[in-house]
Amino acid sequence: MTQTTNPAEVSTIAVLVENKTGVLARVADLFARRSFNIISLTVAPTRDERLSRITIVVDVESSPLEQIINQLFKLINVVEITELDVDEAIERELLLATIEAPEKKRDELSELVDKSYGKVLSAADNQMTISIEDKPSRINAFEVELQKYDVTYLQRSGRIALPKIGRSIRRHRAD
Repeated sequence: MTQTTNPAEVSTIAVLVENKTGVLARVADLFARRSFNIISLTVAPTRDERLSRITIVVDVESSPLEQIINQLFKLINVVEITELDVDEAIERELLLATIEAPEKKRDELSELVDKSYGKVLSAADNQMTISIEDKPSRINAFEVELQKYDVTYLQRSGRIALPKIGRSIRRHRAD
């Protein structure tokens, strides 16, 4: 399903949390109780094994970003929150898809994948599995192009982001 949310209506925040059991569940529960709409959520360990980084893309039309940040800091395991403005950050997302690809469609599909700087990961039995890594807007456009084909499976990773080098960012630290 294509993400059609207007970029002006979403914000990306990186939440550094203690790497403890149940922290992700408490973050997700907070969003659910406050009716904050999560567009995407990714979690990964950091180089410090005591900490994890949660990247959350949130609909700021439903709730102001400051309210979301204030609510997150009420969770005891939150260490730091960084706002990642779309113009000040590098954002990426991964799409994996398995597509019905009979012989007569394989060249056309391979060309589309090449044009999008993607990769064909596997091809057999009239199917191809592909991957594309790019900006979320380009992943959206690629997914629209895939509507011409019979897609068997499609999975998107959710957005990850880092501040651009040399750009100012807003960081909020726990007291």
